[in-house]
Amino acid sequence: MSQVLLLLTALSLSASIQMSYGKIMKTLLEQWKMYKEECLRNITSEPLASGVVCNRTFDRYACWPDAQPNSTISVSCPWYLPWHHKVQHGFVYRDCDSEGRWISMKNASECQLDDSEQLYGKTLSRFLAMYTVGYSLSLGALVLALSILVTFRKLHCTRNNIHMNLFASFILKGVLILLKDVLIDTATPHVIPDDIHSDSQVERLVGGKMAVVCRVAFVMMHYSIIANNYWLLVEGIYLYNLLVVTVFTERNYFNIYLCIGWGAPLIFILPWALAKYLYENEECWQRNDSMAYWWIIRSPILLAILINFFIFVQIIKILMSKLRAHQMRYTDYKFRLAKSTLTLIPLLGIHWILSAFVMEEQVTNGPLRLAKLFYDLFFDSFQGLLVAILYCFVNKEVQSEMMKKWKRWKLGKNIEEEYRHTHSQLPHMKGSIVGHPPCPPKPPDPSNPPSDQEEDRQLVGSHPNGMGKTPTCLPFPLSSQDGSSHSTLIESINLEDRVQCYVPHHNSVESNF
Repeated sequence: MSQVLLLLTALSLSASIQMSYGKIMKTLLEQWKMYKEECLRNITSEPLASGVVCNRTFDRYACWPDAQPNSTISVSCPWYLPWHHKVQHGFVYRDCDSEGRWISMKNASECQLDDSEQLYGKTLSRFLAMYTVGYSLSLGALVLALSILVTFRKLHCTRNNIHMNLFASFILKGVLILLKDVLIDTATPHVIPDDIHSDSQVERLVGGKMAVVCRVAFVMMHYSIIANNYWLLVEGIYLYNLLVVTVFTERNYFNIYLCIGWGAPLIFILPWALAKYLYENEECWQRNDSMAYWWIIRSPILLAILINFFIFVQIIKILMSKLRAHQMRYTDYKFRLAKSTLTLIPLLGIHWILSAFVMEEQVTNGPLRLAKLFYDLFFDSFQGLLVAILYCFVNKEVQSEMMKKWKRWKLGKNIEEEYRHTHSQLPHMKGSIVGHPPCPPKPPDPSNPPSDQEEDRQLVGSHPNGMGKTPTCLPFPLSSQDGSSHSTLIESINLEDRVQCYVPHHNSVESNF
């Protein structure tokens, strides 16, 4: 039976335009049960052979008659195999030893698919592993990027709020796609049991209660796919309004963006789910018997891709005119235009224009089918990772806020270390400073900038340093233990604190990218 299960994985992956995995397994189990019952009837109906023989048996793969010792016997390929029509003239072979015992190993090579079809199935299995890795990497990067944007409040503005919702849609899509794979894998048997006595057992094996959970997961998955495409559309609409609309108030539009990104997909997913429940309520709803229902959720995705492509072309035209107006050198002009273009492609999902209109039902198994599958699965799984890198990790605003956070943490550690080190060296002075009032603040003297020691003392006075008390005025200057100066660092932090979430100006178009 192992040969069946190995090849079934490849067959189920290539059957997306014909039958679903669950349907194949259900048919296989039912046919296998019939084959087993027929074999057992034949075994019991014929009289037993005399002498030393290998007894007739059913080894869960084929039905074997009695065999003489030291002989090789052949039977036709089992007719329950899903690909039996391709191997109906083949045989499976098994040896009987000199003591009348069957050799466990059998030769079923003639009952297997040919090398080209096995290679096709192995290629699809590699695609499955590839997009699983892609979605996993994307989920890790997107969760980190979303956490960064949510944590740093100075980054909260309309542009980054849209980015956060886009990241959330990528996360939702990735989680639900991986969850769908797990549910299908859980609901589908991978081992055929020894005893199957009723149709109800077959139903439990191919889904049962898991089918309801799997259908809910499929509905949510398709919702997340549409929502992800519509948040890509929102990114395009926002950029277009930013560059074209003369009077553009961002806050007035954000609620509309929320309705487009999360609300519009419900308009399409609910009728599709109702149609599947009424007319195609089978298995996990992954099989499309009527393509008319499939177009309910396919058409809005294609519409979003077309609109974003139009916006992309218009933005590139505006970029070209702006860059030419700056009278840049031709090499710089080409470089900046190419950079902006490549940055926009994953943000707007422009790469889908190459494959969105090549329908799966129009592509047969072969090189073109594999090329489309690889293109779709690769870019779909790794798009989230690329967007997280371009619009969070290498974003200068994000890097600036991260650097400020790091500098503050490092400065706080230095101050706390300096404070502990100073007091550990002067235990005999503790009594002399008890009861002294806090130091009155001194106005800074522009003509005489503070030294490192004075600045450290001021920072110690203002820093909580884990004690929760205002330090007293010391009658002597604190000695510096290192030659580092914090004046430039403090000044940069104070200046950076005033930086707000940057909104690009209309006249500086290339800064958007």
